[in-house]
Amino acid sequence: MTDTRFDVVIVGGGHAGAAAAIALRQEKFAGTIAIVGAEPDLPYERPPLSKEYLAGDKPFDRILIRPAAFWEERQVTMLPGTRVVAVDPTAMTVHTDDGQVIGYGDLIWATGGEPRRLTCEGHHLAGLHAVRTRADVDRLLAELPDARDVVIVGGGYIGLEAAAALTKFGKSVTLVEALDRVLARVAGEPLSRFYEGEHRAHGVRVLLGAAVRCIEGETRVTGVRLASGEVLRADMVIVGIGIVPAIAPLADAGAATGNGVAVDACCRTTLPHVYAIGDCAAHANRFADGATIRLESVQNATDQATVAARAIIGREAAYDAVPWFWSNQYDLKLQTVGLSSGFDQAVVRGVPAERSFSIVYLREGRVIAIDAVNAVRDYVQGRALVIAGARISAEVLANKTRTLKELATT
Repeated sequence: MTDTRFDVVIVGGGHAGAAAAIALRQEKFAGTIAIVGAEPDLPYERPPLSKEYLAGDKPFDRILIRPAAFWEERQVTMLPGTRVVAVDPTAMTVHTDDGQVIGYGDLIWATGGEPRRLTCEGHHLAGLHAVRTRADVDRLLAELPDARDVVIVGGGYIGLEAAAALTKFGKSVTLVEALDRVLARVAGEPLSRFYEGEHRAHGVRVLLGAAVRCIEGETRVTGVRLASGEVLRADMVIVGIGIVPAIAPLADAGAATGNGVAVDACCRTTLPHVYAIGDCAAHANRFADGATIRLESVQNATDQATVAARAIIGREAAYDAVPWFWSNQYDLKLQTVGLSSGFDQAVVRGVPAERSFSIVYLREGRVIAIDAVNAVRDYVQGRALVIAGARISAEVLANKTRTLKELATT
């Protein structure tokens, strides 16, 4: 027996879930909609958590996706602080941690993921933090005044953005990356070395090829011991080593999973009337040469939300959006279009030392992605090259006197 029923139940109150509800109403869907979110807050933007919100440049109300009145006006029922623990695809119900049974006509799974945790000795100590939710950052900020030495584990975007934000507070920051360069999984070496140099110039100690052996301390962290034996003093440790897709209830219900929950081109899972979107959705992507991937980005969340909404109302359209991302660190704005994985050539346009340049990635002679640092024009104009998979020689691309818009028409 259900406690209540909605035509569409959206599980997950993040960007993907909010975008799905917005898209449904924009598509004139007149049925009932509920967003069931594990967090107590209304949907908010996550990217600022490791940037402006952590740095104190934006209060929480400025990162809300929409104010409360917006959801009320569009008759979207909000069920915050409620975690879905099971899905019954036969009865078409979800079960929550507080005992509710909620029926659905269509279900959109938009839960994102949970921060990947350290598993070494000492991983349970107080003073270890993730940067995934508002509560994560609020806890971190509450402890920050008493912390002098901060160790950040992970040299991806979250780790680098957190390092940049914490230098504003005058903290002694050490960044530990197990691989031989930062951003190694998402960018070419020229970009990695540029950001490595920028962080060092701002006082961050960057340790590469450094694995964590254990976290030291009795009840609270006091240090990080590396595999080399070196112990880094730490009053606080921030762990930014990726996420684990939050898909257990769908997997238990029989949905096909892998690195996320498998979806088709219209964001359908293998369960009837169940869709998945955003960080947790594993989909075939032509910009990854057809590989099945997950994309952790606002772009992906928004575009997949629209695809799922249209499928629900009977206006099917396959997901085929070009990926894009951004990162703010210090006074540097990095904008990326496309996916550079599998590139075989990286062409630098401009001079990195001048702090305004771009990198064009090629695979078998075709443009597959562009990283633009303080180079908005290359980012905007390069989009067409990525979508078209344009064939342009490295020598021509490297010539900064020719705009990418000009090259797109040749």
